[in-house]
Amino acid sequence: MKKTVRIAGRAVLGFAIAAACMGGAHAADKIKVGLMLPYTGTYASLGNAITNGFKQYVAENGGKLGGLEVEYAVVDDESNPAKATENAKKLVSRDKVDVLIGTVHSGVALAMAKVARDTRTLMIVPNAGANDITGPLCSPYVFRSSFSAWQPSYAMGEALTKKGIKNVATVTWKYSFGEESVAGFKEAFEKSGGKVVKEMTLPFPNVEFQPFLTEIASLKPDAVFVFFAGAGAAKFVSDYAAAGLKNNVPLYGPGFLTDGNLDAMGGAGEGLMTTLHYADGLDNAKDVAFRTRYQAAYKGQPDVYAVQGYDAAQMFDAGLKAAGGDPKQKEAVIKGIEAAKIESPRGTFTLSRAHNPIQDIYMREVKAGGNVVIEVATRGLEDPARGCKM
Repeated sequence: MKKTVRIAGRAVLGFAIAAACMGGAHAADKIKVGLMLPYTGTYASLGNAITNGFKQYVAENGGKLGGLEVEYAVVDDESNPAKATENAKKLVSRDKVDVLIGTVHSGVALAMAKVARDTRTLMIVPNAGANDITGPLCSPYVFRSSFSAWQPSYAMGEALTKKGIKNVATVTWKYSFGEESVAGFKEAFEKSGGKVVKEMTLPFPNVEFQPFLTEIASLKPDAVFVFFAGAGAAKFVSDYAAAGLKNNVPLYGPGFLTDGNLDAMGGAGEGLMTTLHYADGLDNAKDVAFRTRYQAAYKGQPDVYAVQGYDAAQMFDAGLKAAGGDPKQKEAVIKGIEAAKIESPRGTFTLSRAHNPIQDIYMREVKAGGNVVIEVATRGLEDPARGCKM
């Protein structure tokens, strides 16, 4: 009897070892991606577009990245910084993701980036532009496939001075990305002799804009520069037109003002000028193919958020390929992404020493429901990455 138990025990142990080995081999054939994005609330449409873009790139590559099948762990971050650290830690410690992809809201992304740094987990930011992510808080493990708040806003500051505009009022939500967008605009605008006559803010995601519209009507500046995005942007633009300001005080902003929400604005958005690293009507084969496939897969036109999700997948793929398809070789993955030349729908870009895209910024105009490219406002704009010690 004892002998039988002993043999059975060995058999069970042997089976367990074999199962563990099989499980390990199986796991090595797959990569686990943690998507931590907003799927409800103000930024839900942005989170969905990023997810669609990421998955489109994976689909174009046979469901693989770096030769590995892709599994997803998905978390709705609710654009809530208070939940961000716990959510990110769960993806890393419980779900054992190989990469964090997130997010839209800068406050959430800053908390995620700290978790990524502390746990040495690779993270690619497909939207949030807080300057600190690739500035004072830069990390070898954190990359961005989008932009810094400084980039499109700085380009707009330069562009408005070239137009001869002298006095501007600004409005934004009072949180890091909004305030940094205004600061980037103001840096370029005042450097060339312009003056910001009034800076106005309101709490996120408040959309009670009437007091600010009244103030603008009273100030009568040459123009207004704003940062809003998502549903809040659509409401601001609609309210601005309804207040009779659109035809008297031109409205400008980074492209988030009009990307992904033109339908919600109706005719109020027509003619708006914005600056961004993507636009409709770019004359490159990559963008044409991207838009065609996206339309077929998702029955709608892609926006900048979809492009940023697509390029986050491209960047991770480049890193994995450089590491021979082994996500555990983190240094090789990092070096592979750093050296990559990304053939993006937005145009080719490389990454700065702080892991932020060095990219063209386009001037766009809303025409017939699209953000149509007018010209390149600034070529190869590199974020200054102030405070980055990497």
